[in-house]
Amino acid sequence: MEEPDDSGSLKAVGVPRFDERVYRTLLGHRDATPAELGRELGLPADRVDRALTRLRLQGLVSRLSGRRRRYTAIEPDAAVEALVRHRTTQLEAVRTTAVELSSLFHSVQRGDGRGGAVELLEGPQSLGRWFVRLQHQVHEEMLVLDRPPYVLAQSNPVEPASLAGGVRWRGIYTPEALEVPGAMEEVERLAGFGEESRVLPNLPMKLAIADRQMALLPLSLDLDTSRALLVRESTLLNALIDLFECYWERALPLIPGGQPATGGPHTADGPDADDPAAADGPDEADRVLVALLASGMTDAAIARRLGLSTRTMRRRTRRLFDELSASNRFQAGIQAARRGWL
Repeated sequence: MEEPDDSGSLKAVGVPRFDERVYRTLLGHRDATPAELGRELGLPADRVDRALTRLRLQGLVSRLSGRRRRYTAIEPDAAVEALVRHRTTQLEAVRTTAVELSSLFHSVQRGDGRGGAVELLEGPQSLGRWFVRLQHQVHEEMLVLDRPPYVLAQSNPVEPASLAGGVRWRGIYTPEALEVPGAMEEVERLAGFGEESRVLPNLPMKLAIADRQMALLPLSLDLDTSRALLVRESTLLNALIDLFECYWERALPLIPGGQPATGGPHTADGPDADDPAAADGPDEADRVLVALLASGMTDAAIARRLGLSTRTMRRRTRRLFDELSASNRFQAGIQAARRGWL
């Protein structure tokens, strides 16, 4: 016998088929008694009454005041959404249990009773799954070295939820990562949720560390033959954490003052309306420009980002270099950081 198709039903959020049938019937009335619904359904009133009691406990129906047992349906959008949230919470608890069971499984497979410090992962799918898994597991802090190529889409739907839950998220990007179309907008979006982002040229590797307890370290940047190490608490993990902190000290803030780097439209050959005269301290436009320069992005990419012509952008850059007594981007970034511009 074929199994019934549960798609489009409320069974997925814990409502039995019979109870859903009673609920759908009640939706066709402003209010009704168990007996009235029973007659319409051709079922005993007491059986319908028990279903209504269960539906009430699930927040789908409400009992009206009065001596007679009369019920009315709760507005479905709000009621079902509450059930979905409750079921999601339950599933997250199951996910946590699965992680614990997985750790026990791998410990037994390795036969060491504790779980090995290093596990080899093969293939981009395994790498992608573990990166998502680390993000779901993290409770306090996520450390990420970010550079192309990418196994998953660059937009990260998990990170905002982690940030909202109080996780501190620090990301170090390479300039190449910011050249990917839409990347800078994504960094700004995540900064709005609380990500702390910095940029460091010539970043040689990718890395993700969750709660300083587990790290995902790709061994290759070739997605076709990608291999990675899953590193648990060990001296190797401690070394990777120290390496991240060294990179963090060397990297420059990507979003000045925690604000998105934005610029307005600009005429390519007209007067430089956004080129402010030198004054006491930088304005926001200067902070944004020096941050983008320090990021390693090309002149053309920065000009596009700020809505300027390349010529105007370079004129503003020369003025900034003069003000900072710098002869190149790196020096400008260092001087700007020392002055508290970044």
